[in-house]
Amino acid sequence: MDVSLEGKVALVTGAGPNIGSGVALMLSRYGARVACNDVRREAAEATQKRIERNDGTAMSVVGDVTNEADVKRYVNEVLDAYGKIDILVNNAGLLGGRPLLLESLEGFNRHVEVTAAGHFLNSKYVATSMIERGVKGCIWSVVSSTGFQGLPGVIAYSFHKSGLYNFVRAAAIELAPYGIRVNSITPAAPAPDNPEFIAARQAARPRGAGLGRVDPNDLPKWWRKWGKTNVRDNVPMGESPTPTDIGHLVAWISSDYARLITGQDFTVDGGVRAKSWAYSPEGSDFAGPLPLIPMDAS
Repeated sequence: MDVSLEGKVALVTGAGPNIGSGVALMLSRYGARVACNDVRREAAEATQKRIERNDGTAMSVVGDVTNEADVKRYVNEVLDAYGKIDILVNNAGLLGGRPLLLESLEGFNRHVEVTAAGHFLNSKYVATSMIERGVKGCIWSVVSSTGFQGLPGVIAYSFHKSGLYNFVRAAAIELAPYGIRVNSITPAAPAPDNPEFIAARQAARPRGAGLGRVDPNDLPKWWRKWGKTNVRDNVPMGESPTPTDIGHLVAWISSDYARLITGQDFTVDGGVRAKSWAYSPEGSDFAGPLPLIPMDAS
């Protein structure tokens, strides 16, 4: 019994180049036609080309998820091209940020706006299109482990990701009478598997760790350091998830087989959420998971 999205149309916001691109590719590999949105044309088009070289059907729709006119325009572009939208993946968001004691009000508000307004506007207009066309579709929020566990240095990111959990639950109840399902997925520091993104990261200058965009030379004299993060060594199965792993789950739950699954959060994290805070895996002797099945032909 094969899970298939054949005949379905998906819109992925923030579609490049890491999680969004991976989820968009996987939805295509399961048979959906995919509209790739990003505020940067080159990012949307790169994901479209990635899908097309893997024999999928895709289009690019450029626009700012916080701009109501932009959202209405690109949702209509998808409807004009493909006739409907069955799946919406709200992935657009701003990574990084600054600590509580150093963040500006402008910076805080912009981080929150991209996620809050982006999820609200896209969910509103896509859900309306589903209702008008009798589509019993699926809407996704891409959250973060930072939304339910404290992480220093990204106070706005922590705040807005946390709010998405109840956005999903409330939206799921509101849209249930129309047969529309709303769920979230919580990645845990996914390891890139997009060849183009990996190459671009390797060519870029190394980034400072732990303080987001803060220059250590600009810290006040009273500043006290916090501990370090160690992603890989805290995954019980010894390997971080990839966008491909995340995309598989999104595709499965978006299929008709998951017709009663709504208002839920899912995670593909190698056991991170199940782990006690006191447990530090010593993975040198671990077998590790099964090998990742490559889904990108490039």
